[in-house]
Amino acid sequence: MSFSTAYLSLGSNVSPEKNIQFALDQLSKIFGEITSSSTYLTEAVGFKGSDFLNLVVKIYTVLEPVELISELHRIEEMTGRVTGTKAFNDRTLDIDVLLYDEVVNIDLNIPRDEILKYGFVLEPLAELFPEGKHPIEKITFLELWNRLKENLDVSKRI
Repeated sequence: MSFSTAYLSLGSNVSPEKNIQFALDQLSKIFGEITSSSTYLTEAVGFKGSDFLNLVVKIYTVLEPVELISELHRIEEMTGRVTGTKAFNDRTLDIDVLLYDEVVNIDLNIPRDEILKYGFVLEPLAELFPEGKHPIEKITFLELWNRLKENLDVSKRI
């Protein structure tokens, strides 16, 4: 049985401390040891709402990407999250697969396109995995962050 490495983005702006801690507890129960970035306080993007807490975690898993995404949706739903809404809105919990080994799967959005769009995703990823290379861009996450941070909303590390 071989393990894959996945990087997950976590975000919440509804009871964020409670829901992020719940997610970290669930991820630890399911996947064992996890490593996390700092937590960042970020303004809501695309809608008016409370600030978000965001971070990135690294896990090891035997689950295939589709199974992993399904498991993450189950954790989101445990916090009362209604999945499937495409609109930007308040979130009890949002967990997205950013990276799964070197997999490129456009249908599953791996690597997650938000890595290149949002500071609240790229900054904690660059903190946690600075030497890692984006599977499509072939540039390290630290280089990407240094290159893009002027054009992305910067979060406040807390």
